[in-house]
Amino acid sequence: MPLVRSSLPLACLGAALAALLLSACGAGSEPTTPPACFEGAAAYAKALSAAPAEVRVNGETLISECFAERQASGDLEAVGEALVTTATRLNGEARAEPGGQANLELGYLLGAASAGSEATQGIHANLLRRLEVAARYAPGGQPLSPRFLAAYREGFDAGEEQG
Repeated sequence: MPLVRSSLPLACLGAALAALLLSACGAGSEPTTPPACFEGAAAYAKALSAAPAEVRVNGETLISECFAERQASGDLEAVGEALVTTATRLNGEARAEPGGQANLELGYLLGAASAGSEATQGIHANLLRRLEVAARYAPGGQPLSPRFLAAYREGFDAGEEQG
C-alpha cells in the first residue's frame, strides 16, 4: 500500500508539469503586434501616401495587422497614439484642401483600422472611437464639406478592403 501513496504525488507532479509545458508551447503562438507598427506617426503618414492603393507600413505591414487579436495594453497604447496623431494631422490637411489626397489617406486609415479590429473582441473599440473623432473633427461643429466626405469615403472603402 505505501507504494500507491508515494506514486500519487509523483503522478500529480507529472500531470502538472505536462500542463505547464503545454501552456508554455501555446504562449509563443499568441498574436503579437508586428514591429513596423511601432515606428510612429511618421511611418504611417509615409505609408498612407500610397492610398488608395494598398498601404504597408515600412513596406511590409498592413495597417490592419497592427490590430492584434490579444494585443498587450502597452502595444495598443503605442499603436493608438501613432494612429491618432496621424489622423489628427490628416484631418487638418483634409479640411484645408477638401477632396484632396489627405482625405483619401484619412479615410484609408480609418477603413484599415475598422477592418483590423473586426476580429479582436472589442479591445480596439475605444481606439476606433478616438480615431473617428480625430478624423471627423470640424471646428465649431461645422459640417464637413461634401468633397471632404466623398474623398474620405473612397479612402475608407479602399482601406477596409485592402488595409
